Amino acid sequence: MAKNAYRAVYDSWMADPEGFWLREADAIDWIRPPETAFDASLGTYGRWFPDGTCNTCYNCVDRHVARGRPGQAAIIYESPITGHSRTITYAELLREVEATAAVLMDQGVAKGDRVIIYMPMIPEALVAMLACARLGAVHSVVFGGFAAHELATRIDDCTPKAIVCASCGIEPGRVVAYKPLVEAAIDEARHKPENVLVHQREQQAASLDRPGDLDLTALVEAARTAGRAVPCVPVAATDPLYILYTSGTTGQPKGVVRDNGGHMVALTWSMENVYGVEPGEVFWAASDVGWVVGHSYIVYAPLLYGCTTVVFEGKPVGTPDAGAFWRVISENRVSALFTAPTALRAIKKDDPEAKLVGDYDLSGFRTLFLAGERADPDTIQWAERALGVPVIDHWWQTETGWAIAANPMGIERLPVKLGSPTVAMPGYDIQVVDESGQPVPAGTLGNIVVKLPLPPGCLPTLWGDDARFRKAYLDAFPGTYQTSDAGYVDEDGYLFIMARTDDIINVAGHRLSTGAMEEVLSAHPAVAECAVIGVTDSLKGQVPCGFIVLKSGIEQDPEEIERELVQRVRDQIGPVAAFKRVVTVERLPKTRSGKILRATMRSVADGESYRMPATIDDPAIIHEIEDAIRHRGVGRAGKA
Repeated sequence: MAKNAYRAVYDSWMADPEGFWLREADAIDWIRPPETAFDASLGTYGRWFPDGTCNTCYNCVDRHVARGRPGQAAIIYESPITGHSRTITYAELLREVEATAAVLMDQGVAKGDRVIIYMPMIPEALVAMLACARLGAVHSVVFGGFAAHELATRIDDCTPKAIVCASCGIEPGRVVAYKPLVEAAIDEARHKPENVLVHQREQQAASLDRPGDLDLTALVEAARTAGRAVPCVPVAATDPLYILYTSGTTGQPKGVVRDNGGHMVALTWSMENVYGVEPGEVFWAASDVGWVVGHSYIVYAPLLYGCTTVVFEGKPVGTPDAGAFWRVISENRVSALFTAPTALRAIKKDDPEAKLVGDYDLSGFRTLFLAGERADPDTIQWAERALGVPVIDHWWQTETGWAIAANPMGIERLPVKLGSPTVAMPGYDIQVVDESGQPVPAGTLGNIVVKLPLPPGCLPTLWGDDARFRKAYLDAFPGTYQTSDAGYVDEDGYLFIMARTDDIINVAGHRLSTGAMEEVLSAHPAVAECAVIGVTDSLKGQVPCGFIVLKSGIEQDPEEIERELVQRVRDQIGPVAAFKRVVTVERLPKTRSGKILRATMRSVADGESYRMPATIDDPAIIHEIEDAIRHRGVGRAGKA
């Protein structure tokens, strides 16, 4: 890799953005190749490849079968929880996808229809996604850890024609029945899908006793036996491929839309240039298909690029031990692993000396990539020592779908600065501005924004809500995309992400809304008001903590109420929230206009220095919060 190669690539994009991406579009098989790279008159800020037509499933599966990869592994399924493993070749994947697409087509699913997929980490989840893409249908994967209420909100927002689910998910020591959760969500939702297609797992079958219930497993088997062939449906490059919901500050999830054409171009470019892998190699993103990392780097990017992708139904520790990741890498000759810092912290906690690494042959392993939350220097350095490979932090969001800033391993390995995801990728003109939108000097903390247009692969809007998209992302700093992250760029152009600028918290790489949790708490008949903040946690990055003020005259024991509230959040948001702590206080700190001072509360809990807000109604309340935090052992301040 030549010195200054990154700068040459980035400058070539800056000099001719549309020409750059039109050239990169040649890596995709088009039904009608685009002649126009970008049309600024379309959509909310413009659309990429507006005159191109394509099919994402064809690019992920069919073309590899037709061009010499039919016998190559497309998917390696590893499930230490169930003790099962399975390898699926590209030819076998094509048969599975066609059979599943035939079943969906038989139920009337067609181009533009939405299909919710509610499944654990099993190959059938990927097959369902690709089958939707084959038909031109729009999938919306909902993480299996979400409870019925969260699923219901997504049903009402995207109004799916059908739901594809598994009979159950498997957690260490327990089986989680999915079908009852789907039934409860449908009962709660205003919109009623026509069908629920259930993949029956041997660990626990689901009853199919409601109108529209279908046995997906049996129907796919019949379609496969019959050799059903389903052609790929042509779609516009600007047509939606999927909707993925991310937390909104109001508690109402935002449906991030991903298009077909730009998505394929960006992800294909990233596999070579960001991750530095080659077609035919094994790439593992240790995430879940319910999150954006799973969409981009378990499913679409590796398959677009002709790699083998790993589907891992397990945990970094406990399935069976803290060597699980190293075993999977060794046995499957994984070239690159992409995971969250939380996973490494869990491994480090159980195996601080990294002794288990020595049990496995990692000679084919080249790079460890981290994203999803801020990677602390201690964890990065521990992993570098343990693995002897580069540990590369990079930064992106559900909304962007791929890296905004990274160390481009396929172009040029740049020097690592701990705490920085390195530099902007082509397509992203990153700027740091003050509250009035004016650029700030190098090294100065400010709001991180990206000059419009966003590159291919990024969201063009929110599902059915252009106005909310503009308000959430474009209005605050006109001409730019507001990332809602704060940080700075140093004199070398390295970006540093320091904090979120809103009340979204990051629990083990999962972005969750404190507003949604507050809605659950405030619905309790004993609660007068509440606030949920994210408290720094050494393992998960952040964990939520609720503060409640009880209504006067409540005779119920406050500790009993707190236990009920923890259970309510678990039932309505799901275990993914890691919500385990509620603290009863006399009052909450507020501004004179009534706004709760959550940022100040976070600083107190994290043991950070803070300035008493000038607008606070009563400064004594902050000291009351400090006392409650110390007494209840919340956060760093509670452990001091």
